Amino acid sequence: MIDSKISRRYARAMLGLGQEDGHYKDYGQNLQEFSGFCTDNNEFFQVISNQIFSLEDRKKILEAVLQKSLFPDLIKNFLSLLLDKNRIGVVQEITDYYIELTDEISNITRAVIVTAKPVKKDALDNLTNALKQLTSKEVKTEVNQDESLIGGVVVRLGDLVLDGSIKSQLERLKESLKRGVYN
Repeated sequence: MIDSKISRRYARAMLGLGQEDGHYKDYGQNLQEFSGFCTDNNEFFQVISNQIFSLEDRKKILEAVLQKSLFPDLIKNFLSLLLDKNRIGVVQEITDYYIELTDEISNITRAVIVTAKPVKKDALDNLTNALKQLTSKEVKTEVNQDESLIGGVVVRLGDLVLDGSIKSQLERLKESLKRGVYN
């Protein structure tokens, strides 16, 4: 819980700086790239986030990586600050919240669409347009496949779940039969 509050505070501060100079979207992209690098290079991340190693050594390693990056100085300084404050371990959480904030001010919502089979582009475009009309926002979609759904689609928009899968329909029918609704 404490890490979550701290992550939100750092993300808001970074967003404020990004809004001041108009590069908040670029900074979000930079943070995502760094977080992705940390995920792909777990040993690097373990070293820079582990306080067993001296702060000096961790700084040298981070600086060596950042020198090879094309990140703007503001991002490099931000990541160095996170290291100095022993917050680099929550950089993914900071990045996630930063993206949420940028989506919010950009009037974007994210939808996770789960289907039993691959979705054709036309069907996905129609569903995305329907979600745009439902939310009155730009919708960015992530499509996942889950064969256990049998058919249909499940859409998650934040806390809202729209379940039109055959699996859930069969489960509702089963529950109705158990209660004796169809006797």
